[in-house]
Amino acid sequence: MTRDLLFLLRPGFEDPAYPGRRFYCWHCALMEGVLASFPQLADKLDVERVAWPQPRQAVIALVGAENQSLPLLVLADGATSRHQTGSHRGRAFIADKDAILAALSERHGFPDPHP
Repeated sequence: MTRDLLFLLRPGFEDPAYPGRRFYCWHCALMEGVLASFPQLADKLDVERVAWPQPRQAVIALVGAENQSLPLLVLADGATSRHQTGSHRGRAFIADKDAILAALSERHGFPDPHP
């Protein structure tokens, strides 16, 4: 991978534990809002929206089955960040919404969230 990749959940998913209801991931919705607010900066990274049910094969292929929680920012090949929350086979990733926002600011020039 030559660019950072942000995995997000597709909104409007169903959870069998709550029959007849549809959901969105509010952490992913937050990321979507930031991306939409700064489209010229969003173009600096890749974004993949995946279905809610696990296993999430696209995620597993990069960071392993134990790291399927989303949102998830997978850093470009060889990249590291002081915000990374883990790595899998040498590939760094960030699995915390606040750390992802900080990394988007640091790595891609997004403004910082207001405290």
